[in-house]
Amino acid sequence: MVLSEETRENERARIAELVLDLVKERGAEVPFATAINESGVSRARFEQIFIDYDDLFDAIAQSWLKPHMAAMEEVLETDLPPNRKLYEFFRRRFVISRDRFREDPEFFTNICEMGAANFERVRSYVDLADHYQCELIAEAQAEGYFAGLEIDEALSLINQMVSNYTVPDSLIYLGEKLTEQKLARIVDTMFIGLSAEAGGEATGVNTIRIAT
Repeated sequence: MVLSEETRENERARIAELVLDLVKERGAEVPFATAINESGVSRARFEQIFIDYDDLFDAIAQSWLKPHMAAMEEVLETDLPPNRKLYEFFRRRFVISRDRFREDPEFFTNICEMGAANFERVRSYVDLADHYQCELIAEAQAEGYFAGLEIDEALSLINQMVSNYTVPDSLIYLGEKLTEQKLARIVDTMFIGLSAEAGGEATGVNTIRIAT
């Protein structure tokens, strides 16, 4: 029996949540065969829903990252000042990850390991986050911030400055050293000094010169 698109999407979401529960329960990534056996549907139906493990992982990633996607899109729709808007863009996703880590560090670590092992399957989410961030950078530049920097250059610099707050694995190693207050100071610092002005050979830096 051919599945309708609505039924297929509903089953994908249900099974993805089921697999996440199994990862939490068993403390390890769940093989494709196990997902089939635990899904509650026949193998033939399962293979109508998921082509292979990569397809299953896509659904798992979509389920896990759905709150992060919603948080970014909500921030984009706000009328906050540029500095506060960029701060919220990072803070809201960080809080989601931090709360998940605090709730179950082992489960969170397992998910991070799954993401690292299947990074090509989550790259599109990273690219989408960068795309949204570029929109915020453009808005900030329209108000005079990040002077003289190309958007891609500003994106790269900002990502390096806040990576501990956007890469979930950082919570495993830094834990409570990562705080919303520190993130706010980092973002404030960006808006105060991140530009390509008066940098001489050290483009993007106001006072430090790179030794030659």
